[in-house]
Amino acid sequence: MRKLVLIAAAAGLAATGAIAQESTVSGAAGGAVTGAIVGGPIGAAVGGIVGAAAGTAIDPPPERVVTYVREQPVPAQPVVVEREVVVGQPLPQTVVLTPVPEAPEYAYTYVNERRVIVDPNTYTVVQVID
Repeated sequence: MRKLVLIAAAAGLAATGAIAQESTVSGAAGGAVTGAIVGGPIGAAVGGIVGAAAGTAIDPPPERVVTYVREQPVPAQPVVVEREVVVGQPLPQTVVLTPVPEAPEYAYTYVNERRVIVDPNTYTVVQVID
């Protein structure tokens, strides 16, 4: 029975990997391994799902989006937030975001003297450009 559950979990991860991006697959695989060590086959299944979600959250934006954000002028009024700006963490909802015209799934802002690409729906930092 235990082998059957492990085989099913592995097959599910392989099928997901065929349609997912690299970091999602890496997150799923890493989560499955960690879950298997801690909680056996059920832990592997749960760990794979959690790892896939975490991997998806930090997929970097396409290079054309990064290039666009780098080319935009720095705003005259600096925005400062009290905490460190970190990939995967949300910015305060009070920060004004500017949409990326050719990629509406991304927005950007200039916070703590750094250009930041953000998911405009969740305000989650996708990439920090130095």
